[in-house]
Order: sequence, then C-alpha cells, then structure tokens
Amino acid sequence: MHRFHLPPEQCKGTQLTLTGSEAHHAANVLRLRPGAAVAVLDGAGKVFGCEVDTVSKREVLLRVVRTEAVPALPYRLTLLLAVPKGKLIDSIIQKATELGVARIVPLLSERVVTQLDDDGAEAKAAKWQQIAVEATKQCGQAWLPKMEAPVTPKEWLARQETFDLQLVGALRPGSRHPRDFIEAYRSQHGSLPKSVAVWIGPEGDFTSPELDLAEVAGAKPITLGPLVLRVETAAIYCLSFLNYELQAAVR
Repeated sequence: MHRFHLPPEQCKGTQLTLTGSEAHHAANVLRLRPGAAVAVLDGAGKVFGCEVDTVSKREVLLRVVRTEAVPALPYRLTLLLAVPKGKLIDSIIQKATELGVARIVPLLSERVVTQLDDDGAEAKAAKWQQIAVEATKQCGQAWLPKMEAPVTPKEWLARQETFDLQLVGALRPGSRHPRDFIEAYRSQHGSLPKSVAVWIGPEGDFTSPELDLAEVAGAKPITLGPLVLRVETAAIYCLSFLNYELQAAVR
C-alpha cells in the first residue's frame, strides 16, 4: 500500500487533502485513481487507512476509512552524530528512522569538514527532516524522528539536557562494551533506561578535549569492537544494539 505523510494538524476530520509534492506523487507518479487504498502517516503515532476520493492537478482528496494509533517505543533514542562528509548523513537518517530513533542532533565537532552558519544550519535541518519523512513512508514508521539544526558539542552540552543513560563511542583506552553500562543501570535502578543518547564521532573520532567534555557531562565511553568502524556503520551498530537490548523488556 502506498503511504503519504501529513502533519497532525492536517489530519483532522474524515477527509484528508494531499497537496504539493505529495499530491504530485500520488496523481502524476503513482497515477492513483478514485477508490485506490492508501495510508497516511501523521508522524505522531497515527496511521489513517484511506480511499482516494477525487484527483486533480493540485490536490488529492482522501476519505478516511479507519484510524490506527501506534504506541511509541517505551524508550527514546537520541543520536548525537558528527556530520560526515558528503551525503552519508542522508543514508544514516534513513536507517536511523527505520531503527526507531526519536531524535537526531548533528554535531559540528572539530574534525567535521562541513561548517555552517545559522542560515545554512537551518536549511540543512529542513532538508534532513524531509529525508526522515520519506524514510517513514518507506518503512511505515508511525513516529517521525525530529531532526535538529547542527550544533557544536559545546553548544549541545550548554543545553544541559539529561538522559537516563548517555554513551559515547570512543577509541581511547578504557572504553567498555555498551552492555556493561546497560546492565549497571538495570542493577542500580531495577529497570532499563527510558531515555538514551549515543554520541558517534567523525572520521578520526572526537578529539580528546571533546571526549573529556562528553564524559564530564555523563557520557560513558564505549567500544564498538576491535575494528575501526566508519561513521555510518557505527551509528547503525549502536542503534541496532540499543534496540535489541531495550526491547528485551517489551517482549
């Protein structure tokens, strides 16, 4: 079934309207006709089963047949990602969306090649948010992850956000397997963490001062094994592992 996205404020009532690129895709690319069954995701946990009512050049009207509320995961994953070269971040956003990440915060760390002013950062965030939208439609993810504008590690830490558990991938000696910290949290609190942030560094890793700042803020240094992973591999590895561990309590 073909899927479309509309924000929650446009998903009220028994009739939904596709406009802009969504209408173009439905009418001119997919060539949908009245009676066709489609789904609309609002990114906030609702999935609307619809039938196409009317099709025109500028809009496609849908009739809501049923509504499904999909519960959010019982934990929230935040990916703090040093911006990689080129378009690698596009595929990371896609895979992270499939893996249920709640938020992605791009980091402009010292070894990141891309540097942006405020206007450029906001434009990038909007572009990356649309990539996340497309990924939700592809995989059927009912919850749209939030893409934030890029910030430096210092700017991020100045927000003083708190998490049940923070992890940072680090090549430095003394880093431990992430399961050690999950088990330590479970032993101390009698439950698994509900909010987890994981830092993934750029090519060459975070600098020592950046890792020191992250650790002072509570991030636990973790190893991802004996091999040096590329940024995109490390991000997918961590999100996959955390989902595996944290969903153990759901089953």
